Amino acid sequence: QVQLVESGGGLVQAGGSLRLSCAASGDIFSIVKMGWYRQAPDKQRELVALITSDSITNYLDSVKGRFTISRDNAKNTVSLQMNSLKPEDTAVYYCNAVRRPSRLAKEYDYWGQGTQVTVSS
Repeated sequence: QVQLVESGGGLVQAGGSLRLSCAASGDIFSIVKMGWYRQAPDKQRELVALITSDSITNYLDSVKGRFTISRDNAKNTVSLQMNSLKPEDTAVYYCNAVRRPSRLAKEYDYWGQGTQVTVSS
């Protein structure tokens, strides 16, 4: 039982920056990793960045060096700082959390409703 609420999307010009935030509530103690996915029109959803419970990060190659994912445990949030934005970054961005109640339990995915990021040229 995890609820995710995204914020921070909007319209920005190419080269600009945005910071997305995702607030998690519910059974946050069993979350093993959180990440950001995005889906552009007529494209499949792709992983942009993730961060694990032990703070290991992973990034999509095309955003590496431009985006930074971070976690604020005190606020139960995960953020995605996006710099040097390009029109190809335009998509709906979704926060994702993976919950594993125990080491022998199945993993469960939870999703936010998405926030639109539009980068104009």
